[in-house]
Formats: sequence, C-alpha cells, structure tokens
Amino acid sequence: MIEARVETSPPADWDSFVAAHPRAQIYHEARWALLPTRLFGYRSYFLSTRDAQGALSGVLPLVHQRGGLGGFLVSLPYFNYCGTLAGDESARAALTQRAFRLGDELRVKYVQLREEQAPAGAAIASTDKVAMRMELPGSAEELGRRLGSKLRSQARRADREGANTRIGGRELLGDFFSVFCSVMRDLGTPVYPRRFFDAVFEAAGDRASLVIVDLAGVPSGAGFLLSYRDGVEIPWAGTITAAKPKSVNMKLYWDVLMHCIARGHRRFDFGRSSNDSGTFKFKQQWGAAPTQLYWQEHGVAAPRGGRGRVAELATRAWQRLPLKCANLLGPVISPGLPW
Repeated sequence: MIEARVETSPPADWDSFVAAHPRAQIYHEARWALLPTRLFGYRSYFLSTRDAQGALSGVLPLVHQRGGLGGFLVSLPYFNYCGTLAGDESARAALTQRAFRLGDELRVKYVQLREEQAPAGAAIASTDKVAMRMELPGSAEELGRRLGSKLRSQARRADREGANTRIGGRELLGDFFSVFCSVMRDLGTPVYPRRFFDAVFEAAGDRASLVIVDLAGVPSGAGFLLSYRDGVEIPWAGTITAAKPKSVNMKLYWDVLMHCIARGHRRFDFGRSSNDSGTFKFKQQWGAAPTQLYWQEHGVAAPRGGRGRVAELATRAWQRLPLKCANLLGPVISPGLPW
C-alpha cells in the first residue's frame, strides 16, 4: 500500500521529477507553491509518494490560504492548473486521499485539487471549468487564413485607430498593472497586489513576457504570457472598457498569437473559462477548443461550482467603487479569496 508523505519544504528531487513528467505544468515546480508562502505568509505543503526503490512516483503541492472567508487548501490558488502529478493511479489516489486528510487535520473549509484528469471512483469534482487551448500553425499567413477575413478586419480596426503594440519583459509591468487594475475593478474582482506579479516574474525568469497595446499613447490592453515547453499560456489579460469599441482587445490577441508563432511555439492556452460564458465564446472564435477541467473538492463547504447570491452582490458593489479605492483595498483582500 502506497503512503503519501507530507512535508513543508520540497524534497530535493521534486523539480527533476516534474521536469521529466509528460503531463507537468509549469506550476508543478516547487517555486510556485512557495510563492504564496513568501508573499503572504501562507503555509505550503509538499505531498509525495515513492516507489520500492525510493524514487519519487508522485507529487502534489498545496497552499493553505487563510482569510476573512476562512481557510482553504488548494493546489494551487491564483493559477489555473496544478493537480496531482503521478506515474500511476495508485500513487495518484494516495496523494489525493492524503490531501483530503490534511484538510481535515487543518480544519479548512474545503480542499480543492485543480485536476486535468477525471477523478477515480466516486470522488466529487466540479466540471463547470474548461481550459481553452489551440494548436498554433507554422506561420502567420496560415493563422490568418484559418481565422478568416472578419477577425482580421476587427484586429486591424485598432491599427486604424492608431493603436500600437509593445512586447517586452519586467520593464512593462507598470503598464500591465495599470490596465489590469482597471479591468479587475470593472469585473467586480479585487486585484492582486503588484508584488504578486513581481514574484511571478522571479519564479518564471525568461519564460515570462508582457504584451501592451497603447491607444493614443495610453496603455489600454495588456497580457501576461508564460511559456513552458512548447506552449504559451496567457493567465492574465484584459482591455480597459473604453478601448473595446476600438477593437483593442482583438488586436491584443491577434498580436499575441503572431508573436507566439514567430517564437516557434506550438500550442496556445487562453486560460480557463466557464462553459458557454462570454469569455468562452470570445476564445472560441480564435480557434480554441475546450479541454475539460476537474476541480476535485472535499469538505462540507466545497464550492461545487456556480456563484451564490452574496458573491453576486459583492461583485456589483465592487464595480461601483472608485478605481483608486478599489486599488487600495483589492491587494489587501485578494490573497485570501478562493480564486
């Protein structure tokens, strides 16, 4: 019988196991679970299993979030993907069960594992989230043919309005953050602190980049790119409300995709969406197809998908806040929310 071990620091061979596993995501690297510990003081846990020879056979990073809404044990908060990573089903089952027991020991409201594999047996998983992904063609010309003239015309409208795209690294973080703050307030969501994105750059190194679309010299659209192996994910992106009628959002994604093709990437991940939502349909028009996500949950207060009445009211109230006020309060509130 396989037993999963719980540690508060990663074993020395953790990252080498992740690097060799075909299903690994960038967030399985130990540094990502340690990021909330360093930034917000949350406790990180590293669950692992080993085979008869003592080699790692499975890993699962967890972060114990604590905030005004209670405690959550998540793999991983703030990021789209990071469930169990194992060589076989027995190791995976051992990691899952140990995570649930750890949640009981810590008395959290729920445990959430952000899996891309369906749970075994009768385990419960929320299936209202999908990852929107596409295979990238070998050339910009091929992408243009695939997307069609209507989409190309929408993207070019922003060019006629004088929009300009910049692609770079950490030096663009201030411009990215100004756009992101405005977008998050309009969505009714407390914004992450800027130091969170500084920490993401530190963790990702040269795998992180930023895309900024300026309109009349003002940053109006922005995307944060993370590359891993032969793919690119855009976990955070948005366009300020006033710039959308001028198709800045369309230019942002057009130029992002062209940039990824020019860099030789093979896959593009638009991030997660709820089935048939507005963001789902926006991503789908670019050629993205849904991949089912299984957010495996355990606990009496497990969310089970959907939004409650209180959450809807809080969202509307946040949308009415002055931007300056939202930017002051958001970074204080957001780290403890169940993202």
